[in-house]
Amino acid sequence: MSDEREAFSPLPSSIHSYDMTNAGGSPLLEMRDITKTFPGVRALDGVTFDLHAGEIHALVGENGAGKSTLMKILGGVYPHPQYGGEILVEGELRRFNGVREAEAAGIAVIYQELSLVKEMTIGENIFLGREPHSFGIIRWDEIYSRAGKLLADLHLKLDPRTPVGHLGIGQQQMVEIAKALSQEARILVLDEPTAALTGAEVESLFNILNQLRSQGVAMVYISHKLDEVFHLSDRITVLRDGRTVGTERTTELTTASVIAWMVGREVGDIFPEQNHEHGEVALEIKNMSVEDPNLAGKKLVDNISFNVKRGEVLGVAGLMGAGRSDLLMAIFGAHAGRTIGNVLVEGKPVRITRPSDAIRNGIGFVTEDRKRFGLILDQTILNNMTLAGLKHLSGRFVTSTDAEAAAGERSMQKLRIKANSVFAVAGTLSGGNQQKVVLAKWLLTNPRVLFLDEPTRGIDVGAKQEIYAQINELARKGLAIVLVSSELPEVLGLSDRVIVLHEGRVTGEFSRAQATPEAVMSCATGSAQHST
Repeated sequence: MSDEREAFSPLPSSIHSYDMTNAGGSPLLEMRDITKTFPGVRALDGVTFDLHAGEIHALVGENGAGKSTLMKILGGVYPHPQYGGEILVEGELRRFNGVREAEAAGIAVIYQELSLVKEMTIGENIFLGREPHSFGIIRWDEIYSRAGKLLADLHLKLDPRTPVGHLGIGQQQMVEIAKALSQEARILVLDEPTAALTGAEVESLFNILNQLRSQGVAMVYISHKLDEVFHLSDRITVLRDGRTVGTERTTELTTASVIAWMVGREVGDIFPEQNHEHGEVALEIKNMSVEDPNLAGKKLVDNISFNVKRGEVLGVAGLMGAGRSDLLMAIFGAHAGRTIGNVLVEGKPVRITRPSDAIRNGIGFVTEDRKRFGLILDQTILNNMTLAGLKHLSGRFVTSTDAEAAAGERSMQKLRIKANSVFAVAGTLSGGNQQKVVLAKWLLTNPRVLFLDEPTRGIDVGAKQEIYAQINELARKGLAIVLVSSELPEVLGLSDRVIVLHEGRVTGEFSRAQATPEAVMSCATGSAQHST
């Protein structure tokens, strides 16, 4: 077993590896020479993939490598003959003309964006569209009885009559699994299942997946979190640029070798060498407090003061709920809670009550949720890029479409955004490329200060390195950057200075040399305080 497996502590020790010598011959699932073409783009080019009963087979690759497209073909989202190649289930050639046909063959896909109806109960969601009925009347007792048994089988102490909207993300993920099992799925596909889960929820999920594996359920596990992949999977298949790079037993691979397959090169130090020269203070915050809009008197941010200089990356560390995003949202004028405090940009007091005030004063904000707050997914890359900075590209009365398109093309080339043109729809891009579009949008406003809230969430290691290089280059050119990240190595690897929040207060401030993981986490948990 590799060192990568042993080093990851939150996962249960009971996880075992599937012995491929007991696979019993033919795979349960085979996908042979799968090809898929979109207008101008060959998304899949002769991909092969197979899966045995009782196996967890990890499918990894950079964003845009073709993982989701391959699974949408398997799940019937892209029906035959919209793709080339063959799908065999238990040796029988299958051609799915829709999702229902794939489900009837025992295939269930759980996507990263859950498909539950939050206003409906757990039981209603599990059997939605497949409700047992007699003479047109739904048998509710049977629904809740069967749902209760499924939940019990998964060791979930949940009332099937509970509305899904009352559950946490982790519990909703489990309901999706129960829904898949209610369809008697033999093949379960999980796409980034732990992206929004806590450590305890990850452990619970992994115990359930391990249990399903022992019962013979075959699973495809898609994740950017290679530590999880190495703990859980029996084999790993890597895709790159729509092609199969290789498949190997997990025990025969290392994190470094998988990353090299993913990006097509050996990856050294993931964080760029810093050479930032700091200038004058670009942004100063004095005594900022933010109240919870849903709970009178509760402070999400409590009397915080800090500054960031030109050419400096200021990292903001802390555990979930510490107030990091609330702080940035409040400064930007986008928080619903009552905010008090003073904001100074380049030494001058400014009044910010809405985002347009912040933009006018040279502050940009790459938000945590790019799909909800950062992009208009059904608009073009160009429209998204120029949305916040259009006045810089227009005349007094009329927008210059030529100048707008030229600026978009320059940004696309500079940030290496992979798309046919600036007129491609933003929602068709991979997560990493979408994040680059959001970054380009704010750079086109010519900001003095840039807020980055979880800038690499949900993107692969290759795209991360490109984002890291951009952050380093922007700081080198004199931009003041405030970086929030839940990944402590990211904060420590990119920041010149780090402040730490705990329950809405600053509990620590560290220079780059002082910021060790142990010291920062002690302040993040409230067990210590530190100042430079």
